[in-house]
Amino acid sequence: MTDRSNSSIVIVGGGASGVILAAHLLQSSQSDLRVTLIEKRSTFGRGVAYSTNLPDHLLNVSALGMSAIADDPEHFARWLNARNPSRSGEAPVFAPRGVYGDYLGDMLAGLEAAEKQRGRLRLIQEEALSVVPTSSGVEVRLGNGTSVVAHAAVLAVGHDEGPAPDLPGAVRMGAAEDTPVDPDARILILGTGLSMVDAFLTLDSRGHRGEIVAVSRRGLLPSPHRPGKPIRLDSADIPLGTDLSYFVGWFRDLVRATAKAGGNWRDVVDGLRPFNQRIWQSWPVSARRRFLTHTKAWWDIHRHRMAPEIHERVSNAVRRGRIRLLAARLTGVAPRDGAFEVTLQRRHSREVDRLAVARIYDCTGIAKDVSMGSIRVITDLIARGLARPDPLRLGLDVTPECAVIAANGAASDRLFAIGPLTRGTFFEIDAVPDIRRQAADLAARLTA
Repeated sequence: MTDRSNSSIVIVGGGASGVILAAHLLQSSQSDLRVTLIEKRSTFGRGVAYSTNLPDHLLNVSALGMSAIADDPEHFARWLNARNPSRSGEAPVFAPRGVYGDYLGDMLAGLEAAEKQRGRLRLIQEEALSVVPTSSGVEVRLGNGTSVVAHAAVLAVGHDEGPAPDLPGAVRMGAAEDTPVDPDARILILGTGLSMVDAFLTLDSRGHRGEIVAVSRRGLLPSPHRPGKPIRLDSADIPLGTDLSYFVGWFRDLVRATAKAGGNWRDVVDGLRPFNQRIWQSWPVSARRRFLTHTKAWWDIHRHRMAPEIHERVSNAVRRGRIRLLAARLTGVAPRDGAFEVTLQRRHSREVDRLAVARIYDCTGIAKDVSMGSIRVITDLIARGLARPDPLRLGLDVTPECAVIAANGAASDRLFAIGPLTRGTFFEIDAVPDIRRQAADLAARLTA
């Protein structure tokens, strides 16, 4: 398949990042623009995050913050109110993630209908295997043996869950190995963050009654959203480029001062949000690495919060002993009578726990090394030197303008990336408010 228009762009990945980018590209008035969206899943717009159908799996951002359109912040809220007018007076509203997938699907269907006559949008359900530079652009080779030729390609593949867990007995929630388990059996969950919360809600919906032991290095549970008023900050107020320890001290002092004035830590975290990417980019790689090792766990539970009603359910489960949070690390797994005996080393202690568990769920998050991930088009680009991991191997190395950087250090003028794949450069790029801004900026450059 060849596209010979003057401005043809192929987007690899039709989840949230890809659909949001397509929407911003198609805001252009260019009549010869051609956008091709490639997605290997059976539906567009859902990806990993929004494929769940469980109503208890709520968004972690209220409806007023989840618009897919950068210059229309109430776009999703209006769509949600039109779908369910009975909730239109409630604020904030934390909608089910599956409903947000419906929203993205509706938006894409509207784009497809609007562009039907002009032919500016094409959707392809197939896996992209590789992206090959050509003399005039790129060729994206697909799993069915065909190719798409365009002037530029954007990688919008979203989160990579990585290969299947190699820990004996460990599975991912919803995987083929996730067979029914005795509802009264003890279960071990690796991780205590938002993925663990999703796993608990899924188990609860299945009628599970047994103890759930959730383990992470610090055993921290994400905080709930609460009404607040973000403080006003200017870039001159923020110690950009300073030592990490100095920055952490400044942050703590700001929280104390805000609390003394009647606010709370949420006001500081939310007030700092517009500057998070600049703060990350101002640090050297060594500081970023120390942040990931020593500070990120504390940052995550304050920055990535739960809907209040979900936090209450999880907290109640902890109080009742249905969930046991442990600050520990897994040091051993051994099969025992059709189940597993696990050994846990407590944090800052010589104390060891040995527990019999029927199932181990790996909720530790996404792939830790992009070059060892499971997305074939990404590992192929890295293997051929057309892309390289960022210094921390969180994602691909890209410029601030989202151009992919090759193994030789050269930035491409025809291959770009957006969304979670660019975490090494932008760090705060997992949430829709950040992705839509990145998509709007890249769309403006590609259609300039």
